[in-house]
Amino acid sequence: MDVTGAIRVARLTDVGLHRDHNEDAVASDLTVGLVILADGMGGYKAGEVASEIAVLNITAEITEAMFGKRSMIMPKSDLLPESEMLIEAVEKTNAAIYQISQQFQQCAGMGTTLVAGVFTNNKLIVGHIGDSRMYRLREDKLTQLTEDHSVVQEQINSGLINEAEAKQSANKNLVTRALGIDPDAELELHEYDAKVKDVYLLCSDGLTDLVTDEEIRIMLAEAGFNIERAAVNLIRFANEKGGKDNISVVIALVKKEFSKRNQWVKKLLGKAKK
Repeated sequence: MDVTGAIRVARLTDVGLHRDHNEDAVASDLTVGLVILADGMGGYKAGEVASEIAVLNITAEITEAMFGKRSMIMPKSDLLPESEMLIEAVEKTNAAIYQISQQFQQCAGMGTTLVAGVFTNNKLIVGHIGDSRMYRLREDKLTQLTEDHSVVQEQINSGLINEAEAKQSANKNLVTRALGIDPDAELELHEYDAKVKDVYLLCSDGLTDLVTDEEIRIMLAEAGFNIERAAVNLIRFANEKGGKDNISVVIALVKKEFSKRNQWVKKLLGKAKK
């Protein structure tokens, strides 16, 4: 769904202070309502390859599904059609990354985390794999919409450690799911209602390892609706706190409703006036 007039997006990625190259990748295409972020992993620069493949392939697959012949295929479940499109796009992208990792020695073992959102009909579809996150700021309240697929998160869920201990854990960057590592990828998918003035943040762990949720909330809130300034401030603050990893953010602001029905009514009224 084209949400160009309803959503505004700011994207920013930074190598940080201790890495010699950037393995994060970010993208957005509001003509199909897509925002996406990937954080690569693997051998020398292989993570960079995996994350780039992820954002490019998924963007292309979603675009083809929405504007190509596949957009007419009837849904196979209770999920929104756009959710099924995202699932299929991730499956194809996982296969592509895995195949390349098997064929080329320099790419062996490469993979990437992923967090993606698709805005459609006043809803946001959120899919993620790994520990890249999505947050929502609504009426000054910050909510984490994704739960990390990581060893530390499993330890928290089982009661073995608490949040404070998790921050100091030597295992905090070990993910339990990643795109392209295995022949099959398990995408976690949720659908949320989106409201006007919502602010959505996609980010890599280069931000969340150093900046607390409360600090994120304050910076998003203080920036108001200047999401470009918020993106700059978040990355600058993470670098001020050490910048030990690549840092990437995608911020989306809902400016107005984006209903398919409203679009259809407007077109009908426009024709009636002619």
